[in-house]
Amino acid sequence: MAPTILIVGATGNTGRSVVETLSKLLNTSKALSGHRLLALTRSLNSPAAQQLATLPGVLVLEQNWVEITTNWLREHQVVRAFIASHNLPNQFAEESTFHVAALKAGVKYVVRISTTAANVRPDCDAYYPRTHWAIEAMLSSPEFRNMQWTSLQPNVFSTLYLSTAAEFVKQYRKTGKQDTLRLMGSADAPIGIIDPYDVGVLGARLLSQEDPSMHNHAKYVLNGPEDITGAQVVKMVEQHIGAQVESVSYKDLSFVDDRAAATQESKNVILSIKHALETAWDGKCSTSTTSKEILGLAAPTRTPADVLKTLLKV
Repeated sequence: MAPTILIVGATGNTGRSVVETLSKLLNTSKALSGHRLLALTRSLNSPAAQQLATLPGVLVLEQNWVEITTNWLREHQVVRAFIASHNLPNQFAEESTFHVAALKAGVKYVVRISTTAANVRPDCDAYYPRTHWAIEAMLSSPEFRNMQWTSLQPNVFSTLYLSTAAEFVKQYRKTGKQDTLRLMGSADAPIGIIDPYDVGVLGARLLSQEDPSMHNHAKYVLNGPEDITGAQVVKMVEQHIGAQVESVSYKDLSFVDDRAAATQESKNVILSIKHALETAWDGKCSTSTTSKEILGLAAPTRTPADVLKTLLKV
């Protein structure tokens, strides 16, 4: 069996572009020579999984990543891995279990997805950035010195940030009527929202490095190619509908209330998600924070306008 690069969440927001990019690099990257790509999915029957299975050098496997053990990683000869975990309250228990297994299995390098850099700290009011802080602290400990890792700290995904704008446009085109345009951003604070596909491309570039040691313990801040404010999102919407938006609700996180009402988890914990956008509203998440090291590897290219156009086609 060939040495393996494992992609956890291969059909997800970032995993798909990790697989697609690595597949293209298999014949050109010295570090990837002789390797195979093992892409995990929850369903082999999904269109995304079936598409990935057609790519050169890719084996798609139906496997729940939270059940991966040290022996499983050894049996599949995993030497490098990409992981984009969920952000449920039990994230630390499940993701840390994966990293411990990877360490003991001799995995050499792991690239993981974190969250907005300004929030990754132990005193963040939102719960899930504290989890990412704890995972990064664990990986930074002396006990993990034999496993290299890089943590990618992307700003809010543009697909999520612009989803309500896309739905507003679609509904207007269908009915000719307007509801309130609900935006999670503030009117004036610039934020460097990023397309998850661009994040995955960078992850693949890191995994294809012959010597990733220069990226070991790195926490790279990722933003899109340009900033956008809530007011600018409104302007984009108006261009698409050919009319003035009549009602806008900025800093609208009502979707969190819906999630808290439906959850079996602690409502107090879930409602803390509302604090996650405060750093963006305070102007701390602009493109000026982007880590310069990533620009030569895989500078993000997808603008907010590009992403909105794509969302409108779905």
